[in-house]
Amino acid sequence: MSKINGIYGASVSILDKNLRLDITKTIKHTENLIDQGCHGVAILGSTGQAQLISLEEKIKLIEQLSKSKYKENFIIGTGLNSLNDTISLMKASKSFNFQKFLIMPPAYYFYKDKDVINFYTRLIENISSCKIILYNFEKLCGYKFSIECVETLVKKYPKQIIGVKDSSYNLYENLSIDNFSILPGSELKLLKGLELGCSGIITATCNITANLSRKVYDDFKNKKDQKYNEKLCNVRAAFDKYNLISGIHSFLSEADNCYNNLLPPLSLLNESDKKKLFDELNKLDFNLEFLKVA
Repeated sequence: MSKINGIYGASVSILDKNLRLDITKTIKHTENLIDQGCHGVAILGSTGQAQLISLEEKIKLIEQLSKSKYKENFIIGTGLNSLNDTISLMKASKSFNFQKFLIMPPAYYFYKDKDVINFYTRLIENISSCKIILYNFEKLCGYKFSIECVETLVKKYPKQIIGVKDSSYNLYENLSIDNFSILPGSELKLLKGLELGCSGIITATCNITANLSRKVYDDFKNKKDQKYNEKLCNVRAAFDKYNLISGIHSFLSEADNCYNNLLPPLSLLNESDKKKLFDELNKLDFNLEFLKVA
């Protein structure tokens, strides 16, 4: 297995005024996150509005992403409700030499562990040369991975199932598999997760906390006193009071109006909530240099 270690941002997607994916600006944004401290970026995940973006646009983005200087630092989100579309997107990504994928089970339908195992089995039977990070987020898909399910998948496919993004938080304190990446989905879990042996994080708010998160990670690895974790957690807690996509885009749009565009039914924060968020961030002295998108 090839472990994924470090701070990973779950990147936003940038849309033009016609609500089409702005490929150039989206890629520039992901590269900025790495420049700011992320070890890598998961693109086309839930934070990137992936379920709302067409397959055609995703493939065009992946094609251009393959030309980035940070190509090796990207994880492609390919989890779609359609098994066949997921396979198609993985194959397209493979054709541009991407092999690391973040995949959530399908949403809406009720199913059990055995059905999830069947889902990933069919993916791997179609694309055996891949590295999959399981995406555990019951709030979005209605299913929560059990320890037993993850262990079964890793035992069955040790070369392909290499990690889990745990946004349901039932795994990161209890799951232990050799050479397997466990990455909680919140900065609130970063330090505790590292102390428990987790590999890092993959989070939405790393779109704005990349630098702070990296400092916490590096100080832990270098056995230094933690000077930044409290502020990092407070910033994340401020955003957790709102829809994360709405909050992040509202925050970033203060620097560049390209972040204003969201695909319905998503929207920016209303003015009242936006003021509350910004007031709280100001009290935390959160004066992050805004991301710039060319």
